[in-house]
Amino acid sequence: MSSNAVRTTVVNEGIRLAVFESGNPDGEPIVLVHGWPDTHELWSHIVPQLEDRFRVISYDSRGAGESTVPAEQSAYKLARLAADFYAVADAVSPDAPVHVLAHDWGAVEVWEAAAQPQAKDRIRSYTSISGPNLDHLGKWSQSRLRRPTLAGIKQVLAQTRASWYTVTFHIPGLSTLRIKRQFAKGWPAFLQEFSGVDPKLVTQNPTLWSDATNGTNLYRANIIPILTNPRDRYIDIPVHLIVNTEDVAVRPYHYDDTGKWVKNLTRNDIP
Repeated sequence: MSSNAVRTTVVNEGIRLAVFESGNPDGEPIVLVHGWPDTHELWSHIVPQLEDRFRVISYDSRGAGESTVPAEQSAYKLARLAADFYAVADAVSPDAPVHVLAHDWGAVEVWEAAAQPQAKDRIRSYTSISGPNLDHLGKWSQSRLRRPTLAGIKQVLAQTRASWYTVTFHIPGLSTLRIKRQFAKGWPAFLQEFSGVDPKLVTQNPTLWSDATNGTNLYRANIIPILTNPRDRYIDIPVHLIVNTEDVAVRPYHYDDTGKWVKNLTRNDIP
């Protein structure tokens, strides 16, 4: 994060969200939303590239970094995370819509926000990186199982295998044990082993352990309820979908039906 960033606090539902702003005060606002188990520091290498053109706003999601950590699992439902996003957007840019760049669970969260009626007035554009709309993922799986083909069944099985780790996150003791084992060498080392990321490009936040543990509530509060009963979620705002074709958690073909739900969609596949 820029050393010139100004920290403020936005309150939603009693949750105090740590918000950071830097960049061009006359530029269009862009809100950056991190995933699990990150904080706003995820964007530390990206923010300097945006500051000349944009007012750059990032924040720590509830349960992470300097923001409030709710104790209740229900506090991590996507509807409440989407409400946090709108609280931040309304606070930093009450009179103009914002661009949004989101990653991982941050992208999942903003997909939820993008499906809300106010999105067309509050979100100018949305760029999603490596985070699915869970309703779309559920619908995608249902369509392959209801009209089974060999290729479709293979895709569903491959996606299920890719997401197997989420099962452990639904078991509190086991999730803590898994996180401790995964992060024993540190987050940069884990990302290097897991997906080949250069550890020099990774900023490890000091609250990593607690953020990772608290963040498993995201999985428990949302995965099973949404995937087993997905809704029709139509998106009316411009969406730029960036797909990592080597993503080991969300396989790229899951996004193949996104055009059915998003009217204005641009997709770029990046190996």
